[in-house]
Amino acid sequence: MKVFKKIVELQNELFSCRKENKTVGLVPTMGALHEGHASLVKRSVEENDVTVVSVFLNPTQFNDKGDLERYPRTLEADCQLAETCGADYVFAPSVGEIYPEGDNRHFEFPPQSTVMEGAKRPGHFNGVCQIVSRLFYIVRPDRAYFGEKDWQQIAVIKRLVDFIGMKDTIRIVECPIVRDADGLAKSSRNTLLTADERAVAPKIYEALQASVEYARTHGVAETRDKVVAEINSVEGLEVEYFEIVDGSTLLEVASWEQSPYIVGCITVYCGKTPVRLIDHIKYRG
Repeated sequence: MKVFKKIVELQNELFSCRKENKTVGLVPTMGALHEGHASLVKRSVEENDVTVVSVFLNPTQFNDKGDLERYPRTLEADCQLAETCGADYVFAPSVGEIYPEGDNRHFEFPPQSTVMEGAKRPGHFNGVCQIVSRLFYIVRPDRAYFGEKDWQQIAVIKRLVDFIGMKDTIRIVECPIVRDADGLAKSSRNTLLTADERAVAPKIYEALQASVEYARTHGVAETRDKVVAEINSVEGLEVEYFEIVDGSTLLEVASWEQSPYIVGCITVYCGKTPVRLIDHIKYRG
């Protein structure tokens, strides 16, 4: 496996691959790789001749500088995991390499980019689109792999590829959430949890799972209120938002009959120095 830090060096390597008609898969990451990322890399390796894993902690998608500073940085371990999973290349550029003159482009794809995470983290999805579009232009992958844990992000990226004219050349591959045995969704942020915080964090998914059965005999508002109350009753957990939305538009629904595709999306603060955890559950579709 080769590690590249310069765009031109990676592009020269990929040019040679394409001369041999090899397909290219891209797994964009911010580093601190875990089993969830490993599942994306392995799938890309299975479905493409060449796999590129990008490791870039993108500053433009953080509206909280403290959150950016706390985010784990583990490049050496990331490269080891990528190689173990069969990746051919790791692309680990500097901020200056990706944004030599900053990035003044502004992306907005309402309603997908303006609700939930978009509303709570102003500028977040603009930053996501800045880095993902840059990676797409640099790598020109045939397929790009994203985990369903960041479910809203996938909806935004689908709008992005259409906007930048790559809808017919890049396939966005959605990969299932990888969870620990107790149900907690794998996340780089989980490493920031203390032992006590890690012990209560699975209560989030536990409440979401239980709400699916509850929703069979109760309305949307009742289901939402029950999930929020149940999680907030656990010491160390506080719901930032829980919205039950149409799976395509991401707009809130008032009844189960309103859409054939309905998803519950949640963000919870965990711990005294809060770690922000996201998850979701499908109710219909």
